[in-house]
Amino acid sequence: MLNRVIEQFGLQFSSMSEVEDSHSSTVYKITLLNGQNLFLKIPYTRLKYQREHEAYEILKGRVAIPELLDYWSGDEECPGAFLLSELKGKPLTTDVSPAASYQVGVLQATMHTIEPPAGKELTGIQDEFSNWSQFIEKQFYSFAEDVKEVVDEEIYKQSIEKYEAMKQQIPAPDGPSFVHMDFRPANIIVDGDKVSGMIDFESVRFGSTEIDFTKLYRDFLSFDSSLYQAFKEGYQSIRPLIDLDVVLPFYLFTDAFNSVGWCKRRGIEKNAAFLEENLERLKGFL
Repeated sequence: MLNRVIEQFGLQFSSMSEVEDSHSSTVYKITLLNGQNLFLKIPYTRLKYQREHEAYEILKGRVAIPELLDYWSGDEECPGAFLLSELKGKPLTTDVSPAASYQVGVLQATMHTIEPPAGKELTGIQDEFSNWSQFIEKQFYSFAEDVKEVVDEEIYKQSIEKYEAMKQQIPAPDGPSFVHMDFRPANIIVDGDKVSGMIDFESVRFGSTEIDFTKLYRDFLSFDSSLYQAFKEGYQSIRPLIDLDVVLPFYLFTDAFNSVGWCKRRGIEKNAAFLEENLERLKGFL
């Protein structure tokens, strides 16, 4: 399939390597003969291709993202592919300044100001806002079928009971907004104190902003209070910020639970480290 995509785009290159930390799609970094770096992305499914394609149309010129240089809608074997420009820098880590964290807040808030486009029918990106609680519940119980096969009966029972108790405390959703659904450090590119942009739009929806803080807090904001404060200030410079102290516990719990199910679904051996990490987090909540 890869050779078919390379042929489709007419690529001539000096080197190509698969990008790590791409949990769903297959992504390659390609260096052309002239030294220019590009990224070739093959989404996991046709629906993810459609979401990503529509996201580039919606976000272009409004939020910092790679340039979509070319795309192919695929065939029976391939769900589609994208050729993308390189954003300068590296994925976000906790070894950045508060100034960079402030810009992460600005980036996310700017994305959250984007509402469903009026009069435009979308085939890939779903608008889940009006049924947000049902959307979250459907996701949770869908992954529960997989979780049940991984954890012991008592942990599973406690998890269901905790979910049912915690969901009662969640305030009204905030939106409708464009939500990334996988807004984590690996998908945020920084160059020193400057945020170059964000990548990976195959899970995006229109929904409530509250879900987008989960992975960023889990993998970045929770480690340094100064970065957390700077992020909040950056976000609030664009739009009001919801009370994260109220919503984060629920979403961190459901993220751990759903991630255990995701690992079962995508292969326990291949995702063993991520599975163990989320099992520990899940037990911590219980």
